[in-house]
Amino acid sequence: MPYTTQLVEKGTSYSFIAEAKPPTVTMPRIKALMTGSIPGFIDVIVNLNSPALLDDNLIWQAKTAGKRIIFYGDDTWVKLFPQHFMEYDGTTSFFVSDFTEVDDNVTRHLDRVLKREDWDLLILHYLGLDHIGHMTGPNSPLVGPKLHEMDNILKKIHSSLLSKEEASLPNLLVVCGDHGMSETGSHGGSSEGEVYTPLLFISSAFEKRSPLPQPELVQQTDIASTLAVGLGLPISRNNVGNLILPVLGGKTMREQLRFVHLNGFQLSRLLQENTPAYEKDPGYEHFKIAEKAHGNWIRLYLEGNNSEILLNLGKKVLKQYLEALKTLSSSLSKQVAQYDMYSMMVGTVIIIEVLLLLLISVPKALSNQAEFEVPLSPPLFSLLFYLMCLMLCAVHVIVCTSAESLCYFCSMSWLTAVGVMMLISALMCGILSAIAKVSENSTLPLKNPVVFSSSWSEIDVVILSGTIGHVLSLGASSFIEEEHQTWYFLINTLCLMLCQELCRNNFLLKECDPQHSTTVKQTFDSVGEASEYKNIDIPAAGIGHSELGKTTSSAEFMKGSDKWISLASPWIILICCRLLRSLNQTGIQWAHRPDFGHWLTSSEHKSELSFLAAVSLFMIFFLVQRRCSLVSKIAMALGLLGVYSYRAAIGNVVFPWQHDSKDISKGITEARFVYVFVLGIVFTGTKDLLKSQVISADSSLKSTGLCEVYSGLVLLAALLFRPHNLPVLVFCLLIQTIMTKYIWRPLKFDAAQITVMHYWFGQAFFYFQGNSNGIATVDVSAGFVGLESYVEIPAIFLTAFATYAGPLLWAIHLLCYLSSEVSRNSTAVGHGCFCYVLMRSIPVAIYIVLITGLRYHLFIWSVFSPKLLYEGVHVFITAAICLFFTAMDQNHSHKAQNRK
Repeated sequence: MPYTTQLVEKGTSYSFIAEAKPPTVTMPRIKALMTGSIPGFIDVIVNLNSPALLDDNLIWQAKTAGKRIIFYGDDTWVKLFPQHFMEYDGTTSFFVSDFTEVDDNVTRHLDRVLKREDWDLLILHYLGLDHIGHMTGPNSPLVGPKLHEMDNILKKIHSSLLSKEEASLPNLLVVCGDHGMSETGSHGGSSEGEVYTPLLFISSAFEKRSPLPQPELVQQTDIASTLAVGLGLPISRNNVGNLILPVLGGKTMREQLRFVHLNGFQLSRLLQENTPAYEKDPGYEHFKIAEKAHGNWIRLYLEGNNSEILLNLGKKVLKQYLEALKTLSSSLSKQVAQYDMYSMMVGTVIIIEVLLLLLISVPKALSNQAEFEVPLSPPLFSLLFYLMCLMLCAVHVIVCTSAESLCYFCSMSWLTAVGVMMLISALMCGILSAIAKVSENSTLPLKNPVVFSSSWSEIDVVILSGTIGHVLSLGASSFIEEEHQTWYFLINTLCLMLCQELCRNNFLLKECDPQHSTTVKQTFDSVGEASEYKNIDIPAAGIGHSELGKTTSSAEFMKGSDKWISLASPWIILICCRLLRSLNQTGIQWAHRPDFGHWLTSSEHKSELSFLAAVSLFMIFFLVQRRCSLVSKIAMALGLLGVYSYRAAIGNVVFPWQHDSKDISKGITEARFVYVFVLGIVFTGTKDLLKSQVISADSSLKSTGLCEVYSGLVLLAALLFRPHNLPVLVFCLLIQTIMTKYIWRPLKFDAAQITVMHYWFGQAFFYFQGNSNGIATVDVSAGFVGLESYVEIPAIFLTAFATYAGPLLWAIHLLCYLSSEVSRNSTAVGHGCFCYVLMRSIPVAIYIVLITGLRYHLFIWSVFSPKLLYEGVHVFITAAICLFFTAMDQNHSHKAQNRK
């Protein structure tokens, strides 16, 4: 940007680095720029459809003062400030595939508007650079030309303003960013690249001076108060920012002191409204001292004293004011979070109750009946239920009539509130009823209590300790920032444990088969007696299973080369995981480190990326098509060819006969070509599933249908993944194939153990994709593949699917595996569904309790809140998965009823 650089070097401007607070997404940043306040984290969600801004803000103050405002650019401004602009033209900011039209729509108005004299404020919000970052990253060759285009626009605006200043007051041109850009080109988190943005004030009113070697760091919230003073407007009521004093450095000492006093008065008044003991606050005390010194300065000034003493005293007072402003701003920023504790407690109680019901129901849910029924009917007609309802309603009335601040739960209708109270009461009564039944059953005599003392295998111990360890790690911000390390450690430990199990199964137990057969028979007899009494499903309950089932099957499954492949499979999986770790550097601490993905996506290595993408797509076809019908195989092959064509069309990869990628398009036709095959494959699979449930009793038809649905989702993931991430999909399919054939089937794990393994690998692959617990790693561009404009529902679905592809594909593979195992008990799918829900519910429920206690932690907004957002979306996805599980499990219940 040569012209902008020249302005900075000439010394007729002031340049700063503005620090934005997370979340660094557009709508909260615009609110911070215009109100000077720190928006709430929930604005990340509201960002999708911004409501009107009701807080006191700069735009409203300017309109009230009669200023004529014109706006062009991101339509978020139009939603936030409806009927505030004299003239506007908004463009949707979510269609990130568009690099030029959004900016051209702003620029086309410039020539006409700059010639006019009927406006006071002109706001331009350009979007092209942000979209390029989302689609191709900060190192894209498209960034340079776009910056040059922006530089020319700045030159045009500045030249026009200078030409008008001969007969009017000096103009001010402010250049700033609402947020920065991460190493991957996204934003939303708290990395340096995302929170630090340039801020430039350009005006002929500034005296020429030598530019500072290092720009000063200011807060983004400081801009609102500075602009308000510059425009002669009141500072916004909820502003927590300070005046950027260098911009006002050309004013007299009296004016400077007046400006900082206004800012200090506004901050102290805000402190009084939010802090009962405001008089003891250090910032307030400093402000009162500075205010008193300011009074002394005014008295000397009015006496006509123009000596050096007056100037030095003025500088001292100014310094005192600035220190007071800084302390006041810091105090207010810490108190910005006003938590609705009542609503939070109500939600937390419901979540904990649901978790307790799940935990109490474990014995029944993992029995051979696979029963999980919440006992709500008896409690609904009990006296305890009505007493609890009355008590909770009384508490609700007391809290809502005495609450000083706005409470979300209190703002609900009374009908809804009573419904929630009834739900809490019913769940509590259900828990007490379930506990009573469990304690009643436990008092009955057991025929063989020794069986249960030896029921825990080494795999079970690893699973339990890993789950507990992960849950406990959620209480530390560093572990959340680097959670991928936890999952990598857990799956590596699991692989080593599987290696030990395979060695024991193939060597140790085989040597002592004659002795072991008697023991196995005796143990089976004892377990049979216990299961007859306790109604426990042997294959699925995991009782002594790692020793029993594996022993009886060791002689029949490992013959020839399969034995050695099985022994090598955990080590092959470990190698795959190590390669995946080097593909995408994720987390917070080391996200800036170069990785193999960065190397592949650089423009110099496009041919290598193209070759890798082609090989990956071929491997995907080879690994997926084995159990599909011929029609689905053809559709898969054409779909994968379409995936490569789409990536070539948008310039990510090249065909062998291409020498360059100048003909870049949006690839809409190619992407829609793939969507046709995705829908076709999924439709074929769904048809087979419906046929297997309604017409046919053939389980192989159901298995084929599930595999085809799974293949369709794999094809969709291949389309949405960036080319350098296609190996993640390949290794996902490869590990699933290896574990199915050479680990799970030979070792005959029960449904609960296999579910936990699927869950762990799904979580690990979430991070192998390059995701993290920061919002910046969400690939927004995936939501616009094949779309010509922003359509909210498809965009949200595609973005969510691309983000959670790893957990989703492993969950669907779990269903395919449990449904295809003919020898497995018919309740395996039910066991898998219950265990999957339990594995998701435990960390979510405990995490909510943890962050409620840590709500005043230093990193609550930058670390804990984004993680909670991810957990919330993951819960919705898990609910959808479990509905699919339940639908597929209906077949077993129908068959059981028919047999009876």
